[in-house]
Amino acid sequence: MIGSHSPPRGTADRLIGRDRDLQRIRDLLGIGAAGGALLLSGEAGVGKTAVLDALAEAARADGTRVLRAGGVEFEANCSYSGLNQILFPFQDALGELQAPFRDALRVALGFESGSPPERLMVSNAVLLLLSTVAAGDPLLLVIDDLPWLDRASAAVLGFVARRATGIRVSFLATSRSGSQSLHDSGVLPEFRLQPLDEASADHLVSTRFPDLVASARRRLLTVAHGNPLALLELPSALSAMRGPAGEVPAVLPLSQRLETVFGSRITSLPHPSQRLLLLAALEGVGDLGVLQAATRQANDGYHLDDLAPAERDQLVHIDEEARRLRFRHPLIRSAVVENSTSGERRAVHAALAHVLVDQPERRAWHLGEATLEPDENVAALLEHAARITLRRGDAAGTMRTLIRSADLTPPGPDRARRLAEAAYVGAESTGALPSAQKLLDDARHTAPGSQSCLHSAAAAALLLLNGDGDVDTAHGLLVAAIDTGTHAYDANDKTLVDALHTLALICFFGARHDLWQPYHRALEKLTPTVPPVLSALGKTFSDPARTGAAASKQLDELIAELAGVTDPVQITRAGTAALYLDRLGDVREAAWQVVRMGRDGGPARRYMSGLIHLCLDDYLTGRWDEAAQLADEGIQLCETHGYTAFVWYFLYVQAILNAARGQADQADATAEQIIHRAMRQRAYCAAHYAHHAAAVAALGRGDFADAYEHATAVSPAGSLASHAPHALWVTMDLVEAAVRTDRRTEAAAHVRAMREADVARISSRHALLTEASAALATTDDDEALALFTKALAVTGAERWPFDFARVQLAHGERLRRVRATTESRVPLSAALSTFEHLGARPWAERAETELRAAGSGRRQNGISKTHRLTPQELEIARLAASGLTNKQIAERLFLSHRTVGAHLYQIYPKLGITSRAMLRDALESWSPLESKQ
Repeated sequence: MIGSHSPPRGTADRLIGRDRDLQRIRDLLGIGAAGGALLLSGEAGVGKTAVLDALAEAARADGTRVLRAGGVEFEANCSYSGLNQILFPFQDALGELQAPFRDALRVALGFESGSPPERLMVSNAVLLLLSTVAAGDPLLLVIDDLPWLDRASAAVLGFVARRATGIRVSFLATSRSGSQSLHDSGVLPEFRLQPLDEASADHLVSTRFPDLVASARRRLLTVAHGNPLALLELPSALSAMRGPAGEVPAVLPLSQRLETVFGSRITSLPHPSQRLLLLAALEGVGDLGVLQAATRQANDGYHLDDLAPAERDQLVHIDEEARRLRFRHPLIRSAVVENSTSGERRAVHAALAHVLVDQPERRAWHLGEATLEPDENVAALLEHAARITLRRGDAAGTMRTLIRSADLTPPGPDRARRLAEAAYVGAESTGALPSAQKLLDDARHTAPGSQSCLHSAAAAALLLLNGDGDVDTAHGLLVAAIDTGTHAYDANDKTLVDALHTLALICFFGARHDLWQPYHRALEKLTPTVPPVLSALGKTFSDPARTGAAASKQLDELIAELAGVTDPVQITRAGTAALYLDRLGDVREAAWQVVRMGRDGGPARRYMSGLIHLCLDDYLTGRWDEAAQLADEGIQLCETHGYTAFVWYFLYVQAILNAARGQADQADATAEQIIHRAMRQRAYCAAHYAHHAAAVAALGRGDFADAYEHATAVSPAGSLASHAPHALWVTMDLVEAAVRTDRRTEAAAHVRAMREADVARISSRHALLTEASAALATTDDDEALALFTKALAVTGAERWPFDFARVQLAHGERLRRVRATTESRVPLSAALSTFEHLGARPWAERAETELRAAGSGRRQNGISKTHRLTPQELEIARLAASGLTNKQIAERLFLSHRTVGAHLYQIYPKLGITSRAMLRDALESWSPLESKQ
């Protein structure tokens, strides 16, 4: 028996978001107990039948006998057909009834012929029969689609329902909300089943369709409005109708079931009402002014007054304040479109295009939908609309519009050009690599000479990198297209600018001086001026050790321009220019904006770039847990979209984190994986990244010879390899490994190369590393200690916690070596706190070993007693604990907000905490005597 608090069983367990509904219905029906009656109502597709199934299965599991019938439209005029469905299993039990009742019921059910029985006699006979059966097991009568049940059966069952309580018979029927039925008189109490709440709807979709991209899931949840049938049916329809870039269509396609459910009320409307609904559905906004103008343009004999039948049937309503037409349910809009003919849709699109003259994107789209044959004028308008769409950052929409533009372009070079551009957008932004390849093939087939088209070449180069092609082949293809093109090196030619951006990426991958020469030659030819981002990339992304610092002012301007920018292309290109100048922190919020956009279905390639920039900044600034999470996300993104050429970035982040945290075997294995592919494709920059991770792993385990080998694979000792940007990141690694392997000549030569290139100008991190490397390389202890002090005093150096702590560790080691034991404890303790905070186990063990050798106790109350706050640090800590932001603290203390942030990075490990929220409690237990006076 199902009691009032029994949990759902069987099917009920699989119904998401219906636990409360099921429990309430069981309570109202008294299933298995006294009995009762209930009408379950709700909109089409809301899940009434699923709830019936769950209740019926749970009732059977608890010993209740379930009798079920369903109303069928074509049997609605067949008397007692519904009753026959229910009572057919009880033919033998009819013999137990008294003769008048038995005979009346046999005739009514068609088991015998005779005079039609009176309705009351049949009703009493059914009640007696059910009472007899229920004396053994309790009964549950389930009627699906009650309005379609034949009138005679409905009347008899109504009679039974009113008398069900007390005879252990429960009666449950369903009806669509608003349907006219024989039970509208209030005979049955009603329970209205509501759509799923937002959380349950999201859970249902995530459970059933875990691979659905975020944008499609969000669109689905919005359109379905919690309707379970729509939530379960629409993804299947979507999978067959997604655009080439994976975008979600504006009007969602309906499955056959959904079309039946939502379309029947539309087809019953007068034809003018249907045409007006189609106009509103395709217009999309519901602007009554546009709709009225379009009806006049269509000149088809219908006007806004024809909306009245649809309003009365509650299909639409008018928002008088906003002057907008609203569909009651988004799927009604889709059903309107599904129930129209292609000719009707084209006529409506043409009418809308005529009135939307001041909205070029919408007008071009409607013209494109209204046009059947190639039309260069329409194709040109669509291409212009695609440009507008791309400026808004909608790469998928751009690709879709360009494809439609190409479809309507007469055969020839313009069609090939538009297909090639769509292919470029697909490969460079959206992640639609298979579609991009097909579009590229179509472009070449359309115009055999199209391989010289810049977009075609850029797309082909990117596809080569993601396939089995190598950097040199991709580079040669793109350079040839740039050199032989008809673009006249116009800096305002977006196609040329895009091609040069792609060329810069390929050159970076190759990490060789000769690859960059055609890029710089092209920039020299650009007129009237070189775009700032191309100029900056030519300095910061190619050979930053020698030319990066010269682009600092230019980079400042690029970063300043990002305020309020939403274009992911502009954001990620600025981030790329900022990378080797250690300025990723300045574009961090913009990068997060791109990532959030990507998670919601935005351009995959830009999403990936945003993740890369955040990962690298996280590693440098000590947000290692976040870096690991984002790297995992990036690898999954690359696998999903086929970006095999870019996955090494995220593998590198995993490797360098493993290396720093002492998981050397994993770091080495990942590095070897990157190097193997990189060398095959001549993508030497990727190999440099991998060697860096391997060098850090070797330093961590104390294998300095191996560390030296990996560091010099990036850049030989004594020089900063030309156009190998990552040589900047292994400078101190190389010097330390050289010193530890008694290669002091090589170490000193490398320091000279750093000073000659003046890499200290690039950023505070490189100034820190330069002075620290010089300190490591010198044999003069006094000079070394002075250089360490100078390194640690570099303004802003604290912002790079791992590098800063490594310098503190080296400083403390040198102090202890010259027997300044007491003084060594301060930098050693500070380094230990940072390493422990980061989880850099090998370095923490080295620092702890040095501290023990210096005679320092481990810890007291979790805080090193030798690790003191400076007066300024203490003041910053107190202000931060009071709730002030970094900016507010900076204004109060006349500092920059970056300096405040850098101090906090040092304060946390000193106090043994990991977040701002822990400051107040830490300071309460901190004695003022522990701060320097």
